[in-house]
Formats: sequence, structure tokens, C-alpha cells
Amino acid sequence: MDDKLIEKSWKALDRLRIELPSWGFANTGTRFGKFLQPAAANTIEEKFSDAAQVHHFTGACPTLALHVQWDLPLGSNDVGKVQALSRKFGIRPGSTNPNVFQNQEYKYGSVGNPDPAIRRKALDHILDCIEIASLLQSRDLSPWFADGSNYPGSQNIRKRLESFEEGVQEIHRALKPGQRLLIEYKPFEPAFYHTDIADWGMAYLLAKKAGPQAFVLVDTGHHYQSQNIEQIVAWLLHNEMIGGFHFNDRRYADDDLTLGSIDPYQVFRIFHEIQMYEWERGEPADIAYMVDQSHNLKGKIESMIQTVSTAQELYARAALVDHDKLAKLQQSCALVDAEETLRGAFWEDTRNVVREWRKAKGLPENPLEAFRQSGYLEKITAQRREKNSGASAGYA
Repeated sequence: MDDKLIEKSWKALDRLRIELPSWGFANTGTRFGKFLQPAAANTIEEKFSDAAQVHHFTGACPTLALHVQWDLPLGSNDVGKVQALSRKFGIRPGSTNPNVFQNQEYKYGSVGNPDPAIRRKALDHILDCIEIASLLQSRDLSPWFADGSNYPGSQNIRKRLESFEEGVQEIHRALKPGQRLLIEYKPFEPAFYHTDIADWGMAYLLAKKAGPQAFVLVDTGHHYQSQNIEQIVAWLLHNEMIGGFHFNDRRYADDDLTLGSIDPYQVFRIFHEIQMYEWERGEPADIAYMVDQSHNLKGKIESMIQTVSTAQELYARAALVDHDKLAKLQQSCALVDAEETLRGAFWEDTRNVVREWRKAKGLPENPLEAFRQSGYLEKITAQRREKNSGASAGYA
């Protein structure tokens, strides 16, 4: 690989920042129960500590996404504690995530619930989260809505949509300057007949209805089989409506698998669409890259290092695409040559490029091996084993 391509990859790696999820370090499971791990984090301090390890070995993860109900149970009264942990571990608070899906009153929905009192409760919680985000200097508010129904005729879909429109407008009015509302979508689960925000188009329309500080969040696991996610990304880029990603991979649906473990070419294609767009505009896109994985069987920290390393390698590959050449080939409909230009970059082995970039940054060339040799995992396993042996059996 020539020096110009290496330099191009290094510049791409310099700007790639990936936010880690606090819940990804805790004991999680499926709807059937938790699978306990002796080294899982139980407290917000342990989550910050574990996230700091991933950032220390990869150099790419300076922020930690927080789930208010799980990480700040006392709301704004916990802000000082989080700020102190941020200073202690050198990890900034990232996106603020409300929880309007776990409590019993949300059985029939939150912002779309037929009961106005429950809608009010959900909105008040989200408004509180905006204040918490402001105190933490967190730019992005990232709610996920489990709202929907399981049986035809059991809910008025249009009335629920009206409630959502009114709700996101109220949320948007409460945003501080510079804050963003990222609206996520999901085709199904836990609602299996209709989900109130089921796809990117519904999220897009709600974001436009909310106001100029609202954008769409794309979770790479929240799509039907064989859906062209990079086309969705291209549309959102074209309309300047993509706010961020939740990275994971899936074989069937929302499987929460490690990024790139099933279809690395898809991740590459998504990164390519973004970098081609940036090349055309001459400036980087304002996109928040976030991980949303809850590994039940893999080690928490190791799987996060795997994820970040995979993202770096694929992002570096996408940077190798000759955009000027590809644009000319696309214009002339040189189909085979255009495809080979894209595929050629994908098939480049960028592991050595990433290793050399790490070395130049004073980072370990092999983050996973360096972490394993650090002794941190053995230490926290000994410290947390007893606590985790009696953990509750809820999802998160």
C-alpha cells in the first residue's frame, strides 16, 4: 500500500470516535432472563472504569453513553457523582438515554400510550433527562420507544401517531441550544403487530415534525433481513437528517451481535457511503458513532475492544476507496470497474495500517492482547464475582 493511501487511512482513523454504552458492561440477557458474568459491572463507577480500559487500549472511545434510570437513579442528584467519575477515569459523559420502556405502566406504551397520565409521566421523565444532559454537557438525547401493539384493532394507530407528534414537539421545545434529539426506530419487539416508530421513514417524519434539532438514529440491528441499510444512510445523508448510529450486527433481527461478526461488508458499505458523502462536500458529517451491544456470553470488555478494532479496520478500508475514480466510473456506468473499485478497497487488509497508526499514537498494536496481559480482568473478576453471583434475573 502506497504512502498516500496510508496517510488517507490514518486521517480517517484520527477522526473516528466511538461512544461506548454503559449497559454494555453490565449483566444483561434475553427476555427469558440474565446470563451472569463474574466480571460484569454493577455500579456506574465500575462502568466508567471498564470503559476507560477500552479507551486506553484503542484510543477511540472518549465518551460513555448513560442510561438515566440505570446509571443516574436519583436523576439530577447523581450528576455530581457522574462528573467526579468522569474526571477520575478520563471518560466524558456521552449521549443521555431516557428509559420509557421498563416500568410496568409502560405496558401499553409511553408517549403513545392511550392514557394521558402515562404519556405525561413519560414526557416528564424525558424532560428531566434533557436537564440532566445539560448539566453533564451531553449533546445528544437518545430515547428508544418500545411503543406499539400486538393485535390488529387493539389500538388506534393514528391517534398514537398524533400523541407521538405532540410529544416530540414538546421534547424539542425543551432542548437547549446545541442539543440534539435522536429518534430511533425498530420494526418489531416488543410490539409484534405494529411498532409506533417502525422504520427510518417514520423516524424521519417525526424528526421533521419535532424541529431542526431532531435527527434520525440508525441502529444497524433494527432492520428486516436483507434490507439495504447503506441506501437508508444515503437518503438520510442527502437530506441532512442522520444524527448517529447504534453499532451492532445481527443474523436474524436485533441480535446484539458484535459489529462486523456477521456481515463486515455491510459495515464497510455504510462507512463508504458516509466517506463518499464527506468527499463530495469537502467536510466531515456530524454523525455520532455509538455502540449498542449487550453481550450475554462474550466477555464485556473484550467484546467492546473487538467491536472498536473491527470498526477501525473497516473505516480504514472505506478510506482507501478512490472517490474521484469511482465517481467517474459511476457517471459513465462502467459497472464492473466501479464495483471492483469499491470491492478492491474492501479486500485490502488494513490490520497492519491500523497497527502502525496505533504505534504512532503510543497505543498497543494489539489492543485485545494488551488488555489480556494487563491483569485488569483478573482483578475485577476477583472483586466482583461474589456480587454477580447473586445478581437479579431482570434484563438489564
